[in-house]
Amino acid sequence: MCPLVPLVSAQIYVRAQFDYDPMQDELIPCAQAGVPFKTGDVLQIISKDDHQWWQARREGSASPAGLIPSPELQEYRSACSAMDKSKREQVNCSIFGKKKKQFKDKYLAKHNAIFDQLDLVTYEEVVRLSSFRRKTLVLLGAHGVGRRHIKNTLISSHPDMYAYPIPHTTRAPRKDEENGKHYFFVSHDEMMADIAANEYLEYGTHEDAMYGTKLETIRRIHMEGKMAILDVEPQALKVLRTAEYAPYVVFIAAPSLQIMTDFDGSLERLTKESDLLKNAYGHFFDLTIVNNDIEETIQILEDDINNLGNKPQWVPVSWVY
Repeated sequence: MCPLVPLVSAQIYVRAQFDYDPMQDELIPCAQAGVPFKTGDVLQIISKDDHQWWQARREGSASPAGLIPSPELQEYRSACSAMDKSKREQVNCSIFGKKKKQFKDKYLAKHNAIFDQLDLVTYEEVVRLSSFRRKTLVLLGAHGVGRRHIKNTLISSHPDMYAYPIPHTTRAPRKDEENGKHYFFVSHDEMMADIAANEYLEYGTHEDAMYGTKLETIRRIHMEGKMAILDVEPQALKVLRTAEYAPYVVFIAAPSLQIMTDFDGSLERLTKESDLLKNAYGHFFDLTIVNNDIEETIQILEDDINNLGNKPQWVPVSWVY
């Protein structure tokens, strides 16, 4: 046993952004004194006196305080792990030659570099509020998992509650399209200028025309008292996770392979992409729903959002102060 000296409780809370098992940690001075936790757990910080090992307990737990790695130690560990992984991949390349397929899945090959550039995550300071209004519903998930159907159903069922920001585009309007209803039609130069001014959340090119979601269109929805629904790429969270947009991030996970038949391999691809997103961005998720049945998923989501304002929430301190 490695007892800790009791300290005066401090009102500092953090949300863990990684899983931790002290029994698997070779660096901890005493594994029995460690506090295990999962991504999303809220921890009360008791002491930050030690540069490498903080003292903390899980929020609501009557257990005594224990050791958790400090942010500096965890960032160092993660950086070393990333370097080791990079070295192993380089060795594998040199041993097996250029013909060896380094990534079996095209999606992994395409997005691996993006995920490697993610900021190292450790803890996020949070505060518990009796009520807090979320302004934006962010639907994340693998392409083809059903986000668009969920978004459209919520908006059509509750037009007074939800709205989707109308995209901007540089293409010419078609005969049945109205400016400001289907799209906002702008010139290429105007859109490029606004992109340079960081006025777009997302943008891209399709068939020689540019499309994008302008931040101002999200703000307009908030001013109408509605919740903006976004089905965006996860990189957009770096912009959205602020007090201005106050997002509620819902991950729509791929259906279970054990429940559904995968005739052409598309479900396996969906599952791989879903797992990759969860591993890279899971620390941002407020809710995860496995989409085994689309109507049941929508009902779970509606019930959760309806109850959101009636229960205490842990939100980032930066959104409040």
